[in-house]
Amino acid sequence: MFDQVRFVLNETSHPGNVGSAARAIKTMGFGRLVLAAPRAGADVLRDPEAVALASGADDVLANAWVVPDLDSALQGVSWAVALSARSREYGPPNAEPRESAAIAVQHAGQGEAVAFVFGSERTGLSNDDVERCNALVHIPANPVYSSLNLSQAVQLIAYEVRMGCLARERGEGPHAATVAVLPSELDAAAHASLATRDDVEGMLVHLERALVELDFLDPENPKKLMTRLRRLFAKSHLEREEVNILRGIAKHVLERKHRR
Repeated sequence: MFDQVRFVLNETSHPGNVGSAARAIKTMGFGRLVLAAPRAGADVLRDPEAVALASGADDVLANAWVVPDLDSALQGVSWAVALSARSREYGPPNAEPRESAAIAVQHAGQGEAVAFVFGSERTGLSNDDVERCNALVHIPANPVYSSLNLSQAVQLIAYEVRMGCLARERGEGPHAATVAVLPSELDAAAHASLATRDDVEGMLVHLERALVELDFLDPENPKKLMTRLRRLFAKSHLEREEVNILRGIAKHVLERKHRR
């Protein structure tokens, strides 16, 4: 399970935070650190400050993946969680850190890749970045002084996921709050039929093309249509068969439009 969990740092600015994040996840038993478009490029892995603050987690730092964008970082991921210090009007459903960790462990226990995504130190995650994920998590820190260093946030989430993994290894059930968030995933048979994040992303691209062809979606003025559809499907926990049906509809629309 531990090997199925990715910690993604998106557009990180400070090499020291990369090294500290590597140390944070290693102390919790994880080793998959992914850097999406780091400001210092691939050189960040050899930066003296990053190496110094990794402090014994040099192997995690050296083996970190450096990819050009968030989509690349999430390739092959079934369930992704966006970490944000602020709520969003649109986007995926909200979850507590412990809830999101429990759901991630359910996926990882099925051999599926999961990811926790952290934004840049200055601006965090953009709305587009958040919409690429299945859940949005806000760490309920002290409202009077809620500032968390990036690596501290990584450490907190890594701890919650570790506790979930250990509980599963002991044969204990998931956190009770998970039942209210995603009940269907607690049943192994139901879980096996759920669509992955990549399945849903491919369907959304296909559906968007069909909606444009129908003149239902104006690409010059899309408003929030696709954003709302993303949120709708995120809450629906689509099965693979349901995704295939929607893609079949989109394919039929496109083919019929072209024949005409």
